[in-house]
Amino acid sequence: MMIRIAVASFLLAAIAPLATADDEVGVDRPSFVVLVTDDQRWDTLGCTGHAVLRTPNIDRLAAGGVLFRNAFVTTSICCISRASLMTGRYGRSHGVADFQTALTPELLAATYPALLHEAGYRTGCLGKWGIGGPAPEGVFDVWQAWGGQGEFFETIDGQEVHNSELLAGWAVDFLKTVPKDQPFCLVVNYKSPHEPFLPDPRDAPLFAENQFPVPATYNQAHFETLPALIRESEGRIRLERRHPTPETYQEFVRQYLRCLAGVDRSVGQILDVLDELRLADQTVVVYTSDHGFFLGEHGLSGKWLMHEESIRVPLIVRDPALPAERRGKTSDELVLNLDLAPTIIDLAGLPAPAGTDGGSLRPMLAGEQADWRQDFFYEHHFHYGGRIPRTEGVRTKEWKYITYFDVEPAHEELYELARDPLEERNLAGDPAFHDRLHAMRGLHRQYLERLPPAVVP
Repeated sequence: MMIRIAVASFLLAAIAPLATADDEVGVDRPSFVVLVTDDQRWDTLGCTGHAVLRTPNIDRLAAGGVLFRNAFVTTSICCISRASLMTGRYGRSHGVADFQTALTPELLAATYPALLHEAGYRTGCLGKWGIGGPAPEGVFDVWQAWGGQGEFFETIDGQEVHNSELLAGWAVDFLKTVPKDQPFCLVVNYKSPHEPFLPDPRDAPLFAENQFPVPATYNQAHFETLPALIRESEGRIRLERRHPTPETYQEFVRQYLRCLAGVDRSVGQILDVLDELRLADQTVVVYTSDHGFFLGEHGLSGKWLMHEESIRVPLIVRDPALPAERRGKTSDELVLNLDLAPTIIDLAGLPAPAGTDGGSLRPMLAGEQADWRQDFFYEHHFHYGGRIPRTEGVRTKEWKYITYFDVEPAHEELYELARDPLEERNLAGDPAFHDRLHAMRGLHRQYLERLPPAVVP
């Protein structure tokens, strides 16, 4: 009830010009399907250049929409990032700092599904919600989701069904039962390719003959250049547990990619039903992930840290309202998980909630010039009993500054991304880059002064 009152108060003035009691609310507004994978790095799609993995259905989305080649998350862990996807806020702004904390009623009311639901949309959430607390009330008409990790397989009518196939079936059911005169917003949260990487049996034969190159930074010499707080961190523990040998590494990568092949098939089923029901021409489809994943880079597995493999994600937006000349385009602007909610709210014709940190991607979709961000802030305060070093930093288009502040003095890193895209050479201690280090420290300090204090679990 508190959520519905909060949303109603917020939207009363906004909805009034759009519909009256005699109108069908929102019939002419776009619907939305939002597809979110778990632990998928940006470079594991055909359309983003993977040399082996084929993702024809997700590539179909990119061919009909805009592919954002520089999309990032602001905290690389699922609970915090998913709350950012829903609210358009940094972790320290939405307050979800661990796996138990729920969004407050006020912030839940300001999520994009809640705002669309109150504006007349039929809403559904399938799969891994990933945010703590009880199931959100008053937000979703269809709730087939869970707060925890969930399982890769469910027994349905005596048959083992993979999560990606299960979600496709649920999504098809949702789409087939939406009233013809009602817009909808469906969020599909895949478990894949989250560890332990259990693919659909149909995909088990894939890549069996492939040998994948070992990352350039997956070697002892590079690993020894890292500070002890990283060498002894959870990322290293998991690497030594999951793929300690060349043979286990190859199978680790194969399983990761097999899971994504299953996601692509699932996405294809959803897209096909949108076509069959003649909904594609009025439905915006978004594809992204909650964060990236190390596949051995820097001698690490998992995520959490601020290196590219951990924070950079795929992002595709297919908007049927785009003119033909804008379809199949790419954008290299710095875009964030914080931008998803404002974009959907904007495309639905609703005002952005106060306090939103992200911005609408509508100008980039349309190919318009926009006064867009040139840098962004990163934070990770979930320390997992001290096994994940707490991190903050700033990334611009050309530079990255990272500070690990749980040691004295703080360990700093500075990378010139254009010349060092693999982040092999830390320039923070090089006198030649003192001025650049000072400038990046200042940019980091500006974010700390502007944003709320960190929320530490």
